[in-house]
Order: sequence, then C-alpha cells, then structure tokens
Amino acid sequence: MPPPAPTEKAPRFIVRALRNPDGANLDRVQIIKGWLDKSGKTHEKVYNVVWSGDRRPDTNDNLPPVGDTVDLSVPTWSSTIGTAQLSAVWADTEFDPALKAFYYVRVIEIPTPRWSACDRVNVTCICRMTFP
Repeated sequence: MPPPAPTEKAPRFIVRALRNPDGANLDRVQIIKGWLDKSGKTHEKVYNVVWSGDRRPDTNDNLPPVGDTVDLSVPTWSSTIGTAQLSAVWADTEFDPALKAFYYVRVIEIPTPRWSACDRVNVTCICRMTFP
C-alpha cells in the first residue's frame, strides 16, 4: 500500500490523556514537533496543548508550574493539584508542507518524590500518595 499523498492542510491532532489509577494527577499535555529546514538542519519546538488549572502561558508561551505537594519527610504527595484527565484538539498553525516534520505527544504529571527520596528516608520505603 503506498504512503498517503502529501496535503497542503496543517495536521490536526486529537489528544486525550488519563491519569494512571495508581499514579499522580496530570499537569499538561505537550506536542513536540521536529522538522528539517530547507538546508537540512533539524529543529524542535514544544507546544503546550492543554493543561490543568487556570494558568495562562506568558508571552513566550511558557506555562507557570502547576505547584508542588511533595513532602520529602515521608515521602509522599497529594493529588490536590492537576487533573485526572486532559483532552484537546491541536493544529500546527506553523505547518509548512515543503518541510519534512514529525510530531509526538508528551504527558507530564504533577511533581512526585523521586525514588532516591525514598532511599534517603528508608531503604524499604514505598512512595505513597494521598487523595483529597
């Protein structure tokens, strides 16, 4: 079967992410675009597509942090920030059909303790989370 014919239309993506039942709430969903310019040089750009809370990107499209509920003394965290699911439709408004490009989705959770924090408190510690 031959590959699909190129299109002049910008690609559109439907993204939906759900929190792992045993995991942390979600912070944001990003689409990463990579492309080759006309001279063959590679480029990459990160787009924040959808995020939790009422945060707003700044003029450089940087999103403020979601917050942090990590308690390193236990260690634990609370899913009182973020959200259980995120979804959106996103289109590449900078699409150029003359350039080769690829896209992938990255889902970012709220901050949680690293396993090394568990090791510092107690070698047999299992990181725990709490729900509201």
